[in-house]
Amino acid sequence: MTELQGARALVVGGTGVLGSAIVDALHDAGARVVVTGRDPDRLARLGAVSEAVLELDLVDVDACRAAVEQAADRLGGLDLVVVASGVAGFGPAQDTPDAVTEELFAVNTLGPIAVLSAAVPRMREGGALVALSAVLADAPMAGMAAYSASKAAVSAYLSALRREVRRQGIGVLDVRPPHMETGLAQRALDGTPPRLPAGHDVGDFVTLLTDGIRTDARELVWDPAAKGLALR
Repeated sequence: MTELQGARALVVGGTGVLGSAIVDALHDAGARVVVTGRDPDRLARLGAVSEAVLELDLVDVDACRAAVEQAADRLGGLDLVVVASGVAGFGPAQDTPDAVTEELFAVNTLGPIAVLSAAVPRMREGGALVALSAVLADAPMAGMAAYSASKAAVSAYLSALRREVRRQGIGVLDVRPPHMETGLAQRALDGTPPRLPAGHDVGDFVTLLTDGIRTDARELVWDPAAKGLALR
């Protein structure tokens, strides 16, 4: 079980809609939070609910590792790391520019992997590593081939990482939500999003996420039978 009161937490991608909601929830639960993001103005607004803010672009894997070290030094170690960043891309595979595919994998896969792997040596027993992949990892969609692949790749990494760190007493939570009302689809790197169903409520999602951290859940996923999110 990961106790959030007093937890030393790093939230990567804390300036987005989901990320900022996670930062607020962790702060309200009594965690000490360091936040990274790309937008300096949004980072500045998160200063009131965090111990430190760091500008970070996940495209730069060396900077990802450096940010983990800075956060761990500031907090005296890490109990919790949440990677909540991500970008989207749409359109037929044959029309997707290579530069878009590269950025999808840089932000959705390689950056998170750099953060999580750098965090392992700075984690205490009983801590948790959390990353948001997507429902696309389970159900890749036409018109989102590269986007789906980038999410499936990080989900596979989390599954293997969980086995590696189990003996250290570190939990790994793979979060694979459906479409959320965050505006991410409208900020896609390329292409036009398809017609999407109404997004899941962000507040409900964050409540389940924090419950999953506390209870050492392995997955937060969409349950088709229950037509809702579920912890496993």
